[in-house]
Amino acid sequence: MIIDERIVTEAIASAYFEKFKQCLDLDVAIVGGGPSGLTAAWKLAEAGRKVALFERKLSVGGGMWGGGMTWNYIVVQEEAKGILEEAGCAMSEYKPGYFLADSVAATAALAYRATKAGAHVFNCMSVEDVVLREIDGEKRVMGLVVNSSPVEMARLHVDPLVLHCKHAIECTGHDVEMLKTLVRKNGVKLNTPSGGIEGEQSMWADVAEANTVRHTREVFPGVWVAGMAANATYGSYRMGPIFGGMLLSGVKVAEEINARL
Repeated sequence: MIIDERIVTEAIASAYFEKFKQCLDLDVAIVGGGPSGLTAAWKLAEAGRKVALFERKLSVGGGMWGGGMTWNYIVVQEEAKGILEEAGCAMSEYKPGYFLADSVAATAALAYRATKAGAHVFNCMSVEDVVLREIDGEKRVMGLVVNSSPVEMARLHVDPLVLHCKHAIECTGHDVEMLKTLVRKNGVKLNTPSGGIEGEQSMWADVAEANTVRHTREVFPGVWVAGMAANATYGSYRMGPIFGGMLLSGVKVAEEINARL
């Protein structure tokens, strides 16, 4: 077989832009491809929802790839191990209730299940703003403003593109970047004690794991928080390389949005 480079280019360009066009109107847009975002994408797509995930970096997975301090193992507690088992990731019980998983295998398994279920993933794509509308006197997020991550990194003045969605999930982790932009640019009040982003506290894994799930909810009309972003939004603690709360948060946000849809 003689390889024609033009056909290779044509195939990639045609497939990519067809995928992008299909995502101009979404049921759910997920900002951030960490474990909670990937799990939410998997479960929502599995339920038949039109879902796309936007990740700024080249690779999805967030902090899960690196395990603890680049030692590529993670721990998952009893309550969440079934999620990784369903994804096809092998685990071993280190001590009662503490399950070890290879962090690369866990991340790859979640990414595979999400894309296999039908979720569209756009890596190297940054969300720089949201689309805001006022409906019956209430402001609501109705879409995302996206740009190429290399454009953002180079600080080039290049206009972004826009897509619409019924719900957006903030999964950017500790930095809650999408939510910060929403509050900073529009002066809106969130569904938090202060009406703003409460901020992340220091390490307390036991409380943080429970609160990751408890704080997973709609924080502003059309915007949900999940994973570490939920704790940072509502002022809870960080937890380190135990990921059960992240996975359970992804399942919870998917279930609650699915019920709305």
